[in-house]
Amino acid sequence: MRPRLLTLIVLIFAAAALRLIPHPANFAPIGALALFAGAHFEDRRLALAVPLGALLLSDLVLGLYPGLVFVYAGFALSVGIGFMLRQRTVGRIAAGTLASALTFFLLTNFGAWLTLGMYPKTLEGLWAAYLAGIPFLRNALLGDAFYVVLLFGGFALAERRLPWLRGTLANT
Repeated sequence: MRPRLLTLIVLIFAAAALRLIPHPANFAPIGALALFAGAHFEDRRLALAVPLGALLLSDLVLGLYPGLVFVYAGFALSVGIGFMLRQRTVGRIAAGTLASALTFFLLTNFGAWLTLGMYPKTLEGLWAAYLAGIPFLRNALLGDAFYVVLLFGGFALAERRLPWLRGTLANT
């Protein structure tokens, strides 16, 4: 396995392992690592499989939960948004981070409304689910921004200092 690819995989699994450490609700590296994988893995199957596998392993430790399919779908969409960040600029990464967090919020709160039974299956119930999720969105945005800076910024700095990490997507 090429050193750059191995490094990317290790970073993804290390970021997912941070979920196991106590943290504020939704202040986690999940959205950031999905964007990072989409932006850095040439093979789109690997870009999906590695972070989804890391998420699954951490979920097996933490426990599975209702609505899991919506979380994984949101995560996969974030990887897809990451595909659009292959030309990495600060503006594109910031826009991708915001789009990823909002997409994840809309999808997972829809899933909570649909699967948890906490909300009536009406438009008002859906609205209530979205309103209840707003505090989690705030933390998700903050967490995504924090971990995006760490992953994208840290890897960019490492690429400058470590020649074996440099490369294009073609040699990932």
